[in-house]
Amino acid sequence: MDRDANRTMQAAIAKAAGGGHLEEEEAEQVMGCIMRGEATPAQIAAIAVALRMKGETVEEIAGFARAMRAFSNKLPARSEDLLDTCGTGGSGLSKFNVSTTSAVIAAAAGARVAKHGNRAMSGRAGSADVLEALGVNIQLTPEQAAACLEKVGICFMFAQLYHPALRHAAAPRREMGVRTIFNMLGPLTNPAGADRQFIGLYDRSRTEAIARVLQRLGVKRAMVVGGHDGLDEISISAPTRVTELKDGEIRTYEVTPESLGLSRAPIERVFGGDAAENAAIARRVLSGETGPHRDIVLANAGACIYVSGRAESLADGVRVAAETIDSGKAMAKLDEWIATAGALSHVS
Repeated sequence: MDRDANRTMQAAIAKAAGGGHLEEEEAEQVMGCIMRGEATPAQIAAIAVALRMKGETVEEIAGFARAMRAFSNKLPARSEDLLDTCGTGGSGLSKFNVSTTSAVIAAAAGARVAKHGNRAMSGRAGSADVLEALGVNIQLTPEQAAACLEKVGICFMFAQLYHPALRHAAAPRREMGVRTIFNMLGPLTNPAGADRQFIGLYDRSRTEAIARVLQRLGVKRAMVVGGHDGLDEISISAPTRVTELKDGEIRTYEVTPESLGLSRAPIERVFGGDAAENAAIARRVLSGETGPHRDIVLANAGACIYVSGRAESLADGVRVAAETIDSGKAMAKLDEWIATAGALSHVS
């Protein structure tokens, strides 16, 4: 093991274990050691747990995210006016894939969407699992995905293909079995550098911190949400804490389903199942079926449309989302995405 890396890791572990906070540059150096494979599994677990026990700061999260971005494969596309809808997962609730369905609707409403996602972390199916079940080719190269974005206005970036260096932390993360700073990094490391983000958190107390991290990383518009019921989405079962980054300012407020013109429903009504079942629910919602699944998608798709700049308010975004579904544009966009991603997979 590299001596400098060993010293860096040991110093950071000692500092965090003693309750001290790492500077952003120190955190970036630590994550760099991890990404290069220079940190031992014990050191990776130790720093992750030490940070969790004292509480990760904005600077620490930003430092880890900045290093992970530096080691990622990039999508060769214009990052301006580009939206990502990527949550942390980890809610432990078996809901269907709201943010994935919302991404399709946002694209159909005119947003440019570079969706970053992975296989399941919470629930039984992640965005990659469900898109695969819907028929979207998720294994496109960065160049093919960029072409898909250009042609259709939406693409999927499968995290495993864009963050190969994160494999060094895979075993310690799996063996720890607890949420750590690594669980927050997915939404903060969009390989296309999307400057507009809608993020759902399992821990609503962190919405403002994550918004401040996004601001430090250069994101222009963002909405970070967490339901009072534990959903990492805008909930229709309880109030939702919302932190919004707009015009360089950050403000926090709460929304209810009623304030968005939606009906409240028990949380169990928005649950899903495996990838095939969740894909079927998504198709029904995109085809215009009414009920709680549609309502929770409208709330979150409306937020995505608002953050993309294609609605004047969150409530207006909900209205646009409903029109996009009912006009047939949303289902047409999914079909176009499936066909284009499939065709591009045969282009070298």
